[in-house]
Amino acid sequence: MALALLAPALLGAAPGGSGETISLAGNEPGQRLDVTLTQVVDPTSPAAEPTAEADTDGPGRLLAVRFRLENTGTAVYRDSPAPAAHLLDTTGQRFTGLDVPTTAGPSFPDTVTLEPGGTTEGFVTFRLPEDARAAAVQFALNTGLGDDVGQWSLP
Repeated sequence: MALALLAPALLGAAPGGSGETISLAGNEPGQRLDVTLTQVVDPTSPAAEPTAEADTDGPGRLLAVRFRLENTGTAVYRDSPAPAAHLLDTTGQRFTGLDVPTTAGPSFPDTVTLEPGGTTEGFVTFRLPEDARAAAVQFALNTGLGDDVGQWSLP
């Protein structure tokens, strides 16, 4: 029974992915975001001028997911969206989001700060093997460690 209480709650397994909004709570009082998956770009390419620490040269392909984040809580949201996002492929392998700029569009900064009522959008990038088929995207507050986990199914 104790294990069930410690497991994250999977909220809103949104079919079709794009456009679905899921409300997620963080681990601290007043932390709440409405998270919307708005676009998937598969494949995408590294931006023209990658940063020195960007993982743009590894094997496989890059896939970028655009999220809209709206702070619907009473506390300031201060977090890093890339490690808060995960992609699952059809074999169940899990990939953590990366801070890699791509041609898909602007990525989130390393740290996003949103006052209550604030909204922002940006891409999170994933590196996948060439033959991997994306099945779902997950997002949780607190750098991915929040108890609530939103999941969007991908077509």
